[in-house]
Amino acid sequence: MDELELIARLTRDLPRNASVRVGAGDDCAVIDGGAPDRWLLLKTDAVVEGVHFTAETPPEKIGHKALARCLSDVAAMGGEPGSALVTLGLPPGFDPQRIEGIYTGLNTLARRHGVAIVGGETTTNPGALLVSIALTGSVERNRCVLRSGAQVGDVLFVSGELGGSIEGRHLDFEPRLVEARWLTEHFAVHAMIDLSDGLASDLRHVLNASGVGAELRGPAIPISRTARLRAKAGGSARPPLLAALADGEDFELLFAVSSRDAVPLLDAWKARFPGLPLSCIGRVLLERGLRLRDHLGVRTLEGHGYVHFAQPG
Repeated sequence: MDELELIARLTRDLPRNASVRVGAGDDCAVIDGGAPDRWLLLKTDAVVEGVHFTAETPPEKIGHKALARCLSDVAAMGGEPGSALVTLGLPPGFDPQRIEGIYTGLNTLARRHGVAIVGGETTTNPGALLVSIALTGSVERNRCVLRSGAQVGDVLFVSGELGGSIEGRHLDFEPRLVEARWLTEHFAVHAMIDLSDGLASDLRHVLNASGVGAELRGPAIPISRTARLRAKAGGSARPPLLAALADGEDFELLFAVSSRDAVPLLDAWKARFPGLPLSCIGRVLLERGLRLRDHLGVRTLEGHGYVHFAQPG
């Protein structure tokens, strides 16, 4: 059983109440907290030694990544972060200086984005170091973006470059909070998600939630220089396009807007964020499924990105 199958089983019959606007299944839960014009956002995420970082990873980068993952999900909703709780699962014989270093990374990123760290929990974890973040946020009701709003005829955009994050970017990426807020202020964003598990997997989340399909243009997918260099070096590295589709932990924004907004959006983005590429990579179709168009023609895209608990092969 992989992560997606397990989540589907666990969320079949979750209790809800009248405050829930969006429950499990999007980047954040959306709650009516009583404010007349804003929704409350709730998010939790964890990083585990041996999965998301190694024993040699600088502790400041562990703390940065732990919080940045949650901030990236708030960005995908068009929201602003609020307060965070930190849970530490500590192995026997842990180094207190290492834990302090993790908090240095947490605190630095939190201050940059106005996040208050208001407490948490410590516990023993015999296996490995674990850092779990629970984050609140908020978003104006008319600016909240879900995965489920993609419409037939929309165009798909992605920020930044994809693939090769294992070389270090997965530890020090900057969550796209500013960019997402700008997007929802100036354009009607129909659907959005952050790319944590890879373009192929995360786009499928949007398509499944929206009940549509899509076609990607292979040459338009922005492949990072790191992914290209890794492929040239050989070894077990994926071909560049496959790395961009499946590597995961890019934490860029993938979003859908009306085709009539495509050119104005590109022009305005270049003026506002000149150092960050924005690429139009495909379109939303009525027919379900995901297809790739390149020099070989159009074919069904079967591959996925990273899935926890999935068996190799």
